Amino acid sequence: MKVLEQPAGEMKDDRGTYSILETMDVETGKRKVLKEFPDTVEAPNWTKDGKALIYNSGGRLYRYDLASGGITGISTGAMTRCNNDHVLSSDGLSIAVSHNTAEDGQSRIYTLPLTGGDPVLITPIAPSYLHGWSPDGKTLAYCAERNGQFNVYIIPVKGGIEKQLTNTPGLDDGPEYSPDGRHIWFNSTRTGLMQVWRMDADGQNQTQMTFDEKSNSWFGHISPDNTKVVFISYKKEDVEADKHPPNKNVQLRLMAASGGDYKVLADFFGGQGTINVNSWSPDSKEIAFVSYRLK
Repeated sequence: MKVLEQPAGEMKDDRGTYSILETMDVETGKRKVLKEFPDTVEAPNWTKDGKALIYNSGGRLYRYDLASGGITGISTGAMTRCNNDHVLSSDGLSIAVSHNTAEDGQSRIYTLPLTGGDPVLITPIAPSYLHGWSPDGKTLAYCAERNGQFNVYIIPVKGGIEKQLTNTPGLDDGPEYSPDGRHIWFNSTRTGLMQVWRMDADGQNQTQMTFDEKSNSWFGHISPDNTKVVFISYKKEDVEADKHPPNKNVQLRLMAASGGDYKVLADFFGGQGTINVNSWSPDSKEIAFVSYRLK
């Protein structure tokens, strides 16, 4: 792996903001700023050993060492247009990535070693946006547009035939496995607003888990101990139900994995890139996220 002074890549995403990489203790609400970047930084994953955060910037992937603050680039071969959909395997050795292919600019899913290496194409059909990796390491879950409709699909991690799990008008997005592998959490506009949902891993028993009629809620991320879910919410008047743009006032919220009332963890300027992927610490005590500040 090559050490880089600043994030760099071939994708340009100038939002006119600074990116602030942070962590938070979900019990106390205490926030810790790790680093501020002049570029767009997105979607931190916490590594399984608790030592680092993986994020994307400029189409590439980077590792932020929590002890030293050092930043290391992860070699992704010809993939220099990675977006903010990246997920670690349960053994912490591999990473799956959504990459906007040069041929048509559409997102496809690849896997590669977390230390870097040659990517392997998993979803030849596009667009496909990764969000989940099953605890047994065998299956990837993703949002995909097929025949003009966005739904949740799964596919063997070694490649093969994809299987559709949801089939509703509007947008179903953000599928993520629970740590016990029994459920897939996702978000859906099927009620008119974006809400967080849960279903069995085979697509059965699709159940609404958030019921806030004043907000659009995205990306339910389950803690490693399977007890808590963190998600991001926009005011409904600020965004369309099927959009999660950057540069908006948002809330990070916490609720029990069984559902019910939520707790507001923080209000800040963010949105797209803040918490697109699971960013829980291995001990289920902290989350990592990105907030933004206008230049």
